[in-house]
Amino acid sequence: MSELTAIDILIKPDQRALDHAAAQNRLLRAGYAEGFALDDSHQPHITLLQRYVRSTELEAVFSAIERLLRTHDVSALSFRATALRHMPVGALPGVGIAAIVVSPSPEVLEMQRALIDALKPFTASGGTADAFVVTPQDRQINTDTLAYVEKYVPDHSGPNYIAHLTVGLAPLDLLGQIEAQPFEEFAFSPSAIAAFKLGNNGTARRELKAWPAVPSFPGKTGRDPT
Repeated sequence: MSELTAIDILIKPDQRALDHAAAQNRLLRAGYAEGFALDDSHQPHITLLQRYVRSTELEAVFSAIERLLRTHDVSALSFRATALRHMPVGALPGVGIAAIVVSPSPEVLEMQRALIDALKPFTASGGTADAFVVTPQDRQINTDTLAYVEKYVPDHSGPNYIAHLTVGLAPLDLLGQIEAQPFEEFAFSPSAIAAFKLGNNGTARRELKAWPAVPSFPGKTGRDPT
């Protein structure tokens, strides 16, 4: 077992968001067959927090998350998808990774802050490729991925948080053409919170633990995403 594990505490979106993500993924793969499909090892998700944690303390990490979920109502979280955007992939010149950018409700940002505090005792730095899931098709963990997890706090959290739903890879020129088209906004909610072991390019490769999005308090039904 590796000393550290790269984990993603994430939102599993509802069916509405999954359908939109699948449609975008099909469009990207039609123009770039080398891109990944959304499947069991590339699950559509919205990251709340990525961290390197000590592998021997994974069960303690899960217990900390469970305690937090008793006081934070997952069913009250909501999102609105607003655009399709991309960022270049350093290891693949001319290729970008595309995502549906979403606007999170204030409750999402509060949960992220709480997660950062709850997992602080178990986090560490210096993660290597051994902290990730590798497959015969994807044996390498690129430096962009290693650095992204290392610097998630503070570079990608709090005021720097850009909630997004990754949908695939494609050449930069194709992504520019797609992004120039009108984007139909839509609202959605979580179906669950989960902890995944990460793969290359921030993919949610292996589910470690999941908690359904049910009200934390009796009689509370959450936020209407419409």
